[in-house]
Amino acid sequence: MTPSVAVLYKRDGYDTGSKRLMGRQAAGEGFLQGLMRYGTASTIYCYAAQQPEFAEFCARVQPWMRQPKDLKWIPESNPPQLAQAGIFYRPDAGVADLAWQRRYFDQRGYSLCGLTHTIASKGALQMIGDLLTAPVQPWDALICTSEAVKTAVDSLLNHWADYLADRLGARPTTPVQLPVIPLGVDCERFQRNPEARDRLRHQLGIASEDLVVLYVGRLIFYAKAHPVPMYMALEQAAQAVSRKVHLIQAGWFEDEREEVGFKESARLFCPSVNVLFVDGRHPDIRQNIWSAADIFISLADNIQETFGLTPIEAMAAGLPVVVSDWNGYQETVRDRVDGFRIPTVTPPPGSGMEYAARYGIDALNYSTYIGHIAMMSAVEVNACAHALITLMTQPELRQKMGDSGRQRAQRVYDWKVVIAAYEALWTQLQEQRQAASTIAPVKVGAPPHPLWDDPFRQFAHYPTATLGPETVLQVSPLCTPEVLNQLQATWITSFGAEQRLAVPAIAQLVQRLAAEGPQSLQTIATWYADQHPVRLLATLGYLVKFNILERKETESQQ
Repeated sequence: MTPSVAVLYKRDGYDTGSKRLMGRQAAGEGFLQGLMRYGTASTIYCYAAQQPEFAEFCARVQPWMRQPKDLKWIPESNPPQLAQAGIFYRPDAGVADLAWQRRYFDQRGYSLCGLTHTIASKGALQMIGDLLTAPVQPWDALICTSEAVKTAVDSLLNHWADYLADRLGARPTTPVQLPVIPLGVDCERFQRNPEARDRLRHQLGIASEDLVVLYVGRLIFYAKAHPVPMYMALEQAAQAVSRKVHLIQAGWFEDEREEVGFKESARLFCPSVNVLFVDGRHPDIRQNIWSAADIFISLADNIQETFGLTPIEAMAAGLPVVVSDWNGYQETVRDRVDGFRIPTVTPPPGSGMEYAARYGIDALNYSTYIGHIAMMSAVEVNACAHALITLMTQPELRQKMGDSGRQRAQRVYDWKVVIAAYEALWTQLQEQRQAASTIAPVKVGAPPHPLWDDPFRQFAHYPTATLGPETVLQVSPLCTPEVLNQLQATWITSFGAEQRLAVPAIAQLVQRLAAEGPQSLQTIATWYADQHPVRLLATLGYLVKFNILERKETESQQ
């Protein structure tokens, strides 16, 4: 039986309606849609901080369900409940942190499943490096969206393991699985729409016989794709063909300076092309702009890129694609079958060490770091121009490549196929969780995380005494109902109330102690056997702190 899954839900990871629409958000929304439409589990869990976030999750996913599913909330404050799901999915590489969290409860309770997006940032690199020292298990996985990113992850782990071997005398390995499962698209959504084609072309002033080249994505030169090589190639192509050429860039600008740079560069480097900018965040544009185009282009040149979703969307829409021969594009687009992959070139290994060092010590921020690297990563302009001319002058080839790409998208990248791959992985992880031995089990008396020990154990030598089963507590002579009320009315004395017994229960405890006289902690614990022992201890410590209760020394303590 397919295990259920608990999805870590934070709006930013799945919301495509934000002003700063990112690829990871589009991928996150697509995953949720695919899971609800094609997932076979009858129950889906939402792991969220608060009830309103769960309500938001339910409202978001309900319209996507083709079969009814039971949606359940697991609060972030109660991670042991994740065992009900069996799989805990997080849409980034932060598996190591989750493994440490799980170690406090039950390492065999559930499997962890993460996902790579960009792995160039320090945060992502640290998440991956931590897999060598975190208590991850053979029943955990970090999904790599392409062979390119898996190669990069393997290289990072090997370099880090080599260092740890030199530093500590032993070379660690990680048992976490690194399966390759691509991102997906909803191919049904990208059906060609002749009405939308005519309408959008009319709105944009494009004649039916004109040629339209389309780029979709953030309009940012230092983090996605520098536009000028594309402009240069399009200028060559426009001068070589007899038909009017238009370039539609469907995206959004980070700031005004970026917008000025793009538009001025287009004017300078492709004056023969009618360059249009449309807001790629608008629902109508996101849905229909593909129908207005004849050719799709994306010349990614940035180390931040690991997969590249928009060429898949273009293929699903039946467009021939012209892409850079770069990371995930090398796997998704078959050269001269679905379109053309344009050669790329970078400096040799070792050329960027200075930039890495400066980024590592925060002398460069992330944007500047990847921007510097991108400015040395080239896409061959002449080859791109030749590919564009070939497609512009051969409508039969455009049709053939578009048909081929659409079939490939449906066969390999449709969410129906991708979700099935996810569920096959989750089933495998569940089977391993039931059979494999636990790596680095928690030792009796040792902290689950060496750096996050119980503070009352780590600092047990600080106080004069500790509360124990034989400790006798009594009501302080200074305790009054008025004092209790004052403690609850002031923020600095009511702080942390949610971790203690409720206020009425505290009043009852004090009243009972006043009536029955001094009692040992062991006896008081029997009164509250239905309460979590930590909650009771937190309450008693609080009451002693503010002199509601006090310790009564026994003869052995005197």
